Amino acid sequence: VPPPYFESINITLRTYNLEASITKWIIENLKGRFYVGNTTELDSNNQFAKVIKVAFEDPKELSFFTLACPHLKYK
Repeated sequence: VPPPYFESINITLRTYNLEASITKWIIENLKGRFYVGNTTELDSNNQFAKVIKVAFEDPKELSFFTLACPHLKYK
């Protein structure tokens, strides 16, 4: 579980290795502390959906991640 002061984003799980790919990209491109883990949330149809929670200690790194990570661009 990420600390409460981390800024986070939830990403819908689309491919089987998305979590590993995101973790590798973060390690190669960012410097601060982060959290990546699986969780569930309610989607727009009130159904449970598996998502990946990605959280960063520095809010600037979350902004850079959402803009630059190529794994978020494809649906």
